[in-house]
Amino acid sequence: MSDPIETPTPSAIRAALADSPKLRSRDLANQLNISEAQLLAAQTGRGVTRISADPDLLMPAAETLGEVMALTRVEAAVHEKVGHYANYHSGPHASMVLNEAIDLRIFPKHWVHGFLVEQESDHGPRRSLQVFDAAGDAVHKIHLREGSNLAGWTALKETLATGDSSDRLEVRPREPVEAAKSDPSKLEILRKEWARLTDTHQFLRLCSKLKMNRLGAYRIAGAPFVRALNPMAVDTMLEVARDRETGIMLFVGNRGCIQIHSGPIHSLKPMGPWQNIMDPGFNLHLRRDKVAELWAVEKPTQRGPAISVEGFDAEGGLIFQCYGIGKEGNDHRPAWREIVEALPDSEQVPA
Repeated sequence: MSDPIETPTPSAIRAALADSPKLRSRDLANQLNISEAQLLAAQTGRGVTRISADPDLLMPAAETLGEVMALTRVEAAVHEKVGHYANYHSGPHASMVLNEAIDLRIFPKHWVHGFLVEQESDHGPRRSLQVFDAAGDAVHKIHLREGSNLAGWTALKETLATGDSSDRLEVRPREPVEAAKSDPSKLEILRKEWARLTDTHQFLRLCSKLKMNRLGAYRIAGAPFVRALNPMAVDTMLEVARDRETGIMLFVGNRGCIQIHSGPIHSLKPMGPWQNIMDPGFNLHLRRDKVAELWAVEKPTQRGPAISVEGFDAEGGLIFQCYGIGKEGNDHRPAWREIVEALPDSEQVPA
């Protein structure tokens, strides 16, 4: 059995930063076998301030910053929205920011480590608020823009700072992604209860009751509830939605935060393995080669069927979900159904 890899000292981390100033923080952290939060902690007092990660403090403070960019990511997708933080609703288990531009679902127990970051770049100072979970993985980031309110930023440094000046950070081991979990003996119960759903949020409770998870249920449910799609159909889905100007709701989320874009998409710019939506106010960077399974899913609701396309990675982790917009007076669900029904089937349904 090999010895565990020793965590580099804060001074060694700072030396690595100095040696690789252009390398993305996430990539350098991976090279050093540390978390991104530990990389920031090593810079405490050097442009980095430890702050509270409590969303009940952070979200109202973010409202004072004016226009910013909100970023939420998983390994295979980065979701970026420009707008103002407003209309925050607190909750013990789930909170939300709900407005036209920035639409978040927040799970406070995973908001563990917070940092206020000021870094020099070729384009001037870069300022951000960054939140991480217990393992030191990014949960949510808020990046200031040219027009952001610097007075609000200065006030944040005083009101949110914890006073912790340590340049070391203890993190917990990363929780593995839960693989697909099915129980074929309960298939008939699953299908019967699925047909009775009246809200999409009831679905995960149903899976939990049957000791399954989302992907596990999809793998056994069959028609008319799910259809396995060719993973390469991600491009087709986005291209047709763009060409037909079909409004979509595109979700990307980790354990601590889900971020949602609602509206049409306009500009697709593929680059290598990445498919990129590059619209004013909304960017998505998606690693298409990481989409191992793609599913078309239909769930009954009181407002009609909710049809989604959902992408999963090889470990069973959810990368994204995409729905048609179903708001009154702005109902894109029929157009979205047409797009989804035309997507090609997978050549092989996962076992």
